[in-house]
Amino acid sequence: MLRDLRQNYQKSELTDDAISADPFKQFFQWLKDAVQEGEAEPNAMILATVDQKENPDSRIVLLKEINANGLVFFTNYNSRKGRQITVNPNVSVTFFWAKTERQVRIKGKTEKIPEELSEEYFQSRPLDSKLGAWASPQSRIIESRKTLEENYALYEQYFENHEIQKPPHWGGFLIRPINFEFWQGRPGRLHDRFEYNLSGDNWIIHRLAP
Repeated sequence: MLRDLRQNYQKSELTDDAISADPFKQFFQWLKDAVQEGEAEPNAMILATVDQKENPDSRIVLLKEINANGLVFFTNYNSRKGRQITVNPNVSVTFFWAKTERQVRIKGKTEKIPEELSEEYFQSRPLDSKLGAWASPQSRIIESRKTLEENYALYEQYFENHEIQKPPHWGGFLIRPINFEFWQGRPGRLHDRFEYNLSGDNWIIHRLAP
């Protein structure tokens, strides 16, 4: 059955004349297109890291900001991905938008964003998300679901009479890109692929074979 699953991509194309010289502009336009097409979670990205033994690891996280420096996401710094990034800051992320038949891959180096910016974003989160950041020892072994729910209830009770501040172990990472790859699905598997590599302050663009 799996051998018969195929999608003949034919919604769009990516030409040498149309692609932006700035990968950030190209990415933002594609992200905007995915939002307009009604993609369920257009900011979902697969984040790939490596552990201390150089084994790859990946999971989906949410992009929460893009600026001139790079891409920002938030997590528990003591989580598995947080610990891996601390040891090796080199990561890659992948976006796939089925409705526009597009994929973007980005490689770069991570760094923590300033505490005040993490605090600002934390305070914009819904109450249950704030409590969850305190209650969950992310990636750690727990005895049961009940343990997690009891932690949540304890913090919920505590913060009824206290202002909720950002946990010290929680905050944002900035990914500074050094490589972008844009993939546009095309008929007959002859997809359009363009790669940007950072050289000094300039981006060098190449078309890749699909």
